[in-house]
This record gives sequence, C-alpha cells and structure tokens, in this order.
Amino acid sequence: MRTLTYDTEFCVVGGGLAGLFAAVAAARAGVKTVLVQDRPVLGGNSSEEVRMWVCGAHGKDNRETGLLEEVTLENFYRNTAQSFSVWDLVLYSKAISEKNLKLLLNSSCLDAQMDGNRIVSIKAWQSNAETFHVVKAKYFADCSGDSILSTLTGAEFMYGREAKSDFGESIPPDVADDKTMGMSCLLQTRERPFKTKFNPPDWAYKYTDPDTLKDRTGSIYTNYWWLEYGGVKDCVHDTDECREELLKIAMGVFDHMKNDEKYGADNWDIDWIGFLPGKRESRRYVGKHIITENDVLAEGRFPDMIAYGGWSMDDHFPEGFYYKGGHPTIYHHAPSPFGIPLRALISKNIENLTFAGRNISVTHAALSSCRVMATCAIMGQALGVAISLALRDGVRPEYVDFDELRQLLMDADCYIPWHDRKVPDLTKKAKTNAEIVRNGKDRGDENLWIGKEGDYIEYELDTPVRVKNIRLIFDSNLNRTYHNMPALYPLNEEEYYLPKTLIKDYIIEGECEDGSIVKLEVKDNFQRYVKHEVDWLVKRVRLVPVSTNGCEEYRIFDFEIS
Repeated sequence: MRTLTYDTEFCVVGGGLAGLFAAVAAARAGVKTVLVQDRPVLGGNSSEEVRMWVCGAHGKDNRETGLLEEVTLENFYRNTAQSFSVWDLVLYSKAISEKNLKLLLNSSCLDAQMDGNRIVSIKAWQSNAETFHVVKAKYFADCSGDSILSTLTGAEFMYGREAKSDFGESIPPDVADDKTMGMSCLLQTRERPFKTKFNPPDWAYKYTDPDTLKDRTGSIYTNYWWLEYGGVKDCVHDTDECREELLKIAMGVFDHMKNDEKYGADNWDIDWIGFLPGKRESRRYVGKHIITENDVLAEGRFPDMIAYGGWSMDDHFPEGFYYKGGHPTIYHHAPSPFGIPLRALISKNIENLTFAGRNISVTHAALSSCRVMATCAIMGQALGVAISLALRDGVRPEYVDFDELRQLLMDADCYIPWHDRKVPDLTKKAKTNAEIVRNGKDRGDENLWIGKEGDYIEYELDTPVRVKNIRLIFDSNLNRTYHNMPALYPLNEEEYYLPKTLIKDYIIEGECEDGSIVKLEVKDNFQRYVKHEVDWLVKRVRLVPVSTNGCEEYRIFDFEIS
C-alpha cells in the first residue's frame, strides 16, 4: 500500500465545524496545517450525512459570528435550493481555499507515534485511495467528537455520568455510571400538493398505541431529534448496532404518523433518511481545567476565556426513545452567555494535544450545554488562533498572551463577552460624522449607525495618511429566528435567505491631498464582516452605502481605518 508523509505545524483530526474552523483559523494565521477527516464531507453533525441545524447561545444579540457567520451567510447566498450538498460544498470551499491547509478526506486516524508524553505523528487510512497518510506535526487537535486520539496516545479522558458528589453538581445521578446521551438518525420530510402514501420496509417497527409519541411531537413539523438511542450502549463501539435500531424506530414512527390523522401527515413524504447517527456524547478529554455545572452557572468568567456557550444544560435521558417518564430531555437553566477557558481545550497529560468540540474537558452536566455546534464552532476558531500564537512565540498554548488572543478573535468578528475590542489609533484620532461606528462594539441596536439614501460615514485626517486596512461590520440580523439549513421542506418556504438588513452594494472613497479620488466599489456583498486591504495616501475616507437586501435603512456597526 502507498504511504504519504507530511511534515507540518498543526494537524487537526476531525472535520466537523470545530475541526474545520480550527484548521481554517490556523491556516489564515500562517500556520501550515493538515486536516484529517474520516468522512467524504465536512461539517460533522451539520453535514448532509446527519443534517442537524446549527444551534448555539440563547438570548438577544448572542448569536455566534466569526467563521460560523461567514459560512452561514455564504450558504444563504449560494444555496437558493436549500440543498445540504451545497452547504457541504460551502464548507469544503473554505478548506480548499486556504493555501496553508492540506485537506485529507475519507481518512480515518488509526495510529499515533509517541515520544514520551508528546505525539510525534498520526497515521490515517484513506480507503478510497488505498493510501496511508502519516502526519508529523508540532501540535495536534482532536476534533473527532469521539476523541480517537485518546486511546491511541494515552491521553486521560472521561466517559459516562459523574456522581453528584464528584464535582458538587446537582444534575448528575447520585451514583456515577457509564450512561450517556444517545445518538439520532434524523428524518427530513417534504410536503406535496397531493396526498401521499408510505409503505414501510418489513423490518420497520410497528406502533399501534395512540400514545406512542406522547411527550415527543404534536405534528409533522419537527426535525425528529427525539429519534434517539444508544445512551445505555457504548456510544463508540456500538454505533452501527444503534443505527440499525434507530432506522427501525424511524420507519415505524413515520408509518405511525402517516396513519393517524392528528399528525397532519397526509401530504408529507420522507425526503431523506440519516444513515450516519448524529452523536451527542462519548469520550471527553481531561484537560488543564474541567468545566463543571457550577462553572457554567457562575458564567465562566475565566482569565483565559476564549469562547462562550449559552445553550441550556439540555440533558437527554440515556434511554432516548424508550424513556417513558415524560419529555425525553430536561432543559436545566444555563446563563447565556457563559465563558469557556482555553485550558479546557488542552490535554492534562499529553504535551502537544489540544481539542475542540463536544469532546472538550467538561463534566457530563456541562457537556449538555457545551456540545451544540455553534459553541463547538467558535471553540475551534479560538483554538486555531491560539495555536498560531503558541507557534509564533515558542510557548505552550496555555501560556499565550490571552489579551492578544482575544483581540485577534474579536478583530475577526468573534464575540468575547465582557471584553472590549481595541479600535485602531488612526480611526480614533480622525474626525468623523458617526462616532458610533468606532466604539469597538459590533452587535446590539444601541451600537448601530442607521442611515438612509444619500447618507454616508466619513473620516477626516489632519494630514494625508497611508491607509492600509478598512474594516467593516454590517448588520446581518443576529436575532434572526431561522438556522443555517432547514429541518424539513414545506411547500412554501420563505426563510433561509440573506438577511434583509445586510448591506449589498457600497462604495469606499479616499480623497488624496490634490483632491483626486481613489475608489473601491463593491457589488453583491453577502458578508457581515469585511476587511479590505488598500494602499491609499489620503486625507479623507468615506463609506457610502448604496443598497441592502431589502431593508429600507442602512445599518452598520463598524467602519474603521488603519
């Protein structure tokens, strides 16, 4: 068999949103990166193979931005048919567009070479190319969800539910066990303009009890997250067995809904069935810090905070679909937002191992909030930038300059609660007709400049200055109620479009000392965060919004020059 070897700086194992964004963020910072993904597509539980929508922090203005908003808005722009294959293509494009990033798809990590407590290399098998890939790196990130590198490297990890007394938590059981939240094979349904029939396979379960779906759903309008199983099994090694059971349940449930008029399913068909179970929980690493329920409730104001959560502590019963005690999960309160520290993304005992996603260093209780994909995504981006600083400064990740790390993340439109973004000196010293666009706050209606046709924002300088960068943050409606992709397909779907508030066309003008004008004209913008590199010697810079995606107002958070 063929073997290819790579000598790189950063190797990421796992191409879900956490792994993809860790790799892209590092690559954009100049780090030579290899991303190893065992599936043919990127995106993990958000991909066409699982199709879970991307959820995150609750509450006004708490939507996660950065790379996640970048890919979400690009998906709205390109994916007019709301196809999961196009969503996958958008994610794929992010990876292959980075010159410092090598992408290895269909490549399953199966071995690791160690030197004491340090990883030297990992080995992956690419089945469709009959090729082994050996990746040597200075740092590794396990974003595989199941923590594949834990058993290959001897890294400490946890599995199952801790006892209440272990960390002084209230959510866990009194006695520790090896139960977890289960996995789900989702269904997607499509409405037809006529009545349809469903003929289940012979192996599907048959549900005749009218209370079969009690406490689950009241209509066809659902993403079927409660088709869940596996929490009482081994969520790593029994995955295929769980898939078989989940498909029997899913076919039986849809058959039951088609045959009971109270569900209103007469005109609905199954459009897609998930054959890859989407997992909520399996192995969790032990890091430099273990986030607990109490950390979450205390808002996680850590000195090394680099990301945040805000989903409720959504603790699914291990029995999943077979739980008969009521609703299949308990939504324990969690503040939104709460901080996540970098130390929870760094292995306790393996020197160059990091991680991001649902396998970070958390108790079962804290995981029930931290596991959702938007939270995992911003962790990944933060980790990628942290690794770039560690490599640049020759220090371990836990010793990077956290103030600099947070500033880099905030400059890239990642929100860090309770921290202020620094505004460039050139922006601060210029005269302006719109103070609000240089306050360093990129969300919240109170921080918006709102204009109408003919309005503009301008900076005037005392003497001509060389302007190199122009930073813009437009309003992409962070409080929109729809997700990145739909869970089902009704006949008339009006959502999943570019936010109407987003600036579509705009002009940036620079006035030179002799009165001449240099100009940058942008049409068909679809991003919230935009950064332009220029080389203008100017005494005045003006931003002129021209059109939006449907909003009558021009809404802009930030306009900075440096």
